[in-house]
Amino acid sequence: MNEEKFSLSTEGITETLEKNYMPYAMSVIISRAIPEIDGFKPSHRKLLYTMYKMGLLGGNRTKSANVVGQTMKLNPHGDAAIYETMVRLTEGHMALLHPLVDSKGNFGRHYSSNMAYAASRYTEVKLLPVCNEIFGDIDKDTVEFVDNYDGTLKEPSLLPTAFPNILVNPNQGIAVGMASNIASFNLREICNATIALMKDKNVSLSEFIEGPDFSTGGYLIKNDEVLEKIFSSGTGSVKVRAKYTYDKKQNIIEILEIPYSTTVEAIIDKITELIKSGKLRDLNDVRDETDKTGLKITLELKRGVDAEKLMARLYKQTPLEDSFSCNFNILIDGEPMVLGVRDILKEWIKFRTECIRRMLNFEIAKKSDRLHLLQGLEKILLDIDKAIYIVRNTPEDAMVVPNLMAGFNIDKIQAEFVAEIKLRNLNKEYILKRTSEIEKLLEEIADLKKTVESDARIRKLIAKQLEEIAKKYGADRKTVVIDAEDEAPESPETFIEDYNVRVFMSRENYFKKITLVSLRAASEQKFKEGDSLLCEAEASNKMEILFFSDKQNVYKMKLYDIPDTKASALGEYLPNLIGMEPDEKIIYCTPAYDFGGFMLFAFESGKVAKVDMKGYETKTNRKKLTNAYGKGKIIGMLYCKEECQVALFSNIDKCVVFNTKDIMTKTSRTSQGVQVMTMRRKSLLTDICFPEARLSTTAGYEARTIPSSGYYLRDGDGGTVQTSLFDE
Repeated sequence: MNEEKFSLSTEGITETLEKNYMPYAMSVIISRAIPEIDGFKPSHRKLLYTMYKMGLLGGNRTKSANVVGQTMKLNPHGDAAIYETMVRLTEGHMALLHPLVDSKGNFGRHYSSNMAYAASRYTEVKLLPVCNEIFGDIDKDTVEFVDNYDGTLKEPSLLPTAFPNILVNPNQGIAVGMASNIASFNLREICNATIALMKDKNVSLSEFIEGPDFSTGGYLIKNDEVLEKIFSSGTGSVKVRAKYTYDKKQNIIEILEIPYSTTVEAIIDKITELIKSGKLRDLNDVRDETDKTGLKITLELKRGVDAEKLMARLYKQTPLEDSFSCNFNILIDGEPMVLGVRDILKEWIKFRTECIRRMLNFEIAKKSDRLHLLQGLEKILLDIDKAIYIVRNTPEDAMVVPNLMAGFNIDKIQAEFVAEIKLRNLNKEYILKRTSEIEKLLEEIADLKKTVESDARIRKLIAKQLEEIAKKYGADRKTVVIDAEDEAPESPETFIEDYNVRVFMSRENYFKKITLVSLRAASEQKFKEGDSLLCEAEASNKMEILFFSDKQNVYKMKLYDIPDTKASALGEYLPNLIGMEPDEKIIYCTPAYDFGGFMLFAFESGKVAKVDMKGYETKTNRKKLTNAYGKGKIIGMLYCKEECQVALFSNIDKCVVFNTKDIMTKTSRTSQGVQVMTMRRKSLLTDICFPEARLSTTAGYEARTIPSSGYYLRDGDGGTVQTSLFDE
């Protein structure tokens, strides 16, 4: 008897869970906690659409309380929840990489748990200009509209975002049995990656995306394996480290940027805990000096404490170095899926393609309706007097339209349009002006239909929009990527004297740094027998200099660490100076010039890689970077401050001159580059240089398109052929 009761009771619980709990769980997953492909949860979407309908995409701000009240017509979850949602979207709160809401008043700070936001009656908001790209063409049937909770209003099921907002702004949600944690990425990088993915579905995303980019800045510790996992599967944990400066005079460390996943209070509490427990004895004081100008945590050091060693310790023991766990769980057609960056971009491209197609069909319908009316009007042109006669001789008003339909063989819509024309417009001139649009409309409709039927055309439209958005709203990265081996940032070089110098490097790897004053006195360079000049450049004493080796390494030094010399001296022997590997040779050197411009790497195959100099910047005292350039038989490299013309030469006396702007800049140092000069059988690329070094004129050698097979050298051109970078 007891067993029977127990069985019945268990069955009742099961039925209750199926009928009540499961629908609740699905509702939380689908309608509340997990973002969709437009990058928004329903609460975000309802709030932003309400602000859009209130006309807040331009004009003056309005009280936040006003927006909250209006949003409750779409979102009945209470004013506190709606206002909290709004706070996170504001630029004042600093939670988003690209905020959507312009704010006035106190909205707290994402990086502080103690800085509470003011009540909605005190603050004011409106939409920021970037929302033009979120709501663009929403009134042209780009997305489906559904009933609100009580069926009195319509709201969009998705917003037609013109860029992958799902990856540009961070999003976090906890549902029932699952969660989502989406990192933000740099807008410019995401737009460029999306364009590249539309052209080549197998493109390497790491060539365009360096990694997550957070609104709170900091340093992202690079880990290629983790990054590739995030790109492919949407899961993985990235480490973010705080940025600081050291004031030697006051002996204080100022922390100015912290990881996105922590707060000022959590950091100070942990440091205080270490001090109280006796595990940290290097500080006199720790202060929160955050104010209107921004975040600042000040650490007052005891005398004799090494600031870099202290920070390295604090990174390990406090949230000054923290992890962001990625879990890219989003809703696709109502189904939760954990997708990598590549698959998310593919889904967004599919979604955006459908938005564009719906918009084009809307335009076709509008133009077709207009065309239909004008075609009816065109028939009236045949006999205006007949139209007037029909109207004048129709005794009943209700019969005017049927009589016009019968008299001119037009349908009811056309007849209504004709009947509504003012008497003053029933003249040949007016009708000819209107009907002259017919041919233009026919052409436009035909072109729109071709676009609707062509995925390639639609993707060109998407790519054009992305290029414009990247140019208009793109910004430099806030979170700087550093290598895992990098240590804490260097302190400012306060006491180093700065002056102009000229640097020289020979083929046998002897290096000279000579002041301009010394050069004016004696400029003739001395080399060992059989040695000659390989590189020379203008620089200043505080600059960094980069030495590229034949083992794909780059060695970095501060020029002030290298002693000045004279032209008559042999100079410093680089293997002794920078600690190179056995049998390694330096094949190129260049001052860093604040890491502006780019490097060109030319390979024997005719390929040229264009790598941003920022890829060699570490913000640290690291001396060596591996994988400095792509694999392959390299024949030469050049540093370029800005876009310019460059000449390539092959072993069959051919040359091609191309403009560097025709090659896309890569963020990945190991890029294999693009084919610039086509190599025929047994032909090889032998030299890369600026045209003036070997050509009297670029005329006749300039590439019309890339790749180019090149042009045979004319008599007098070619100059001295660049000798090999490597010993034969």
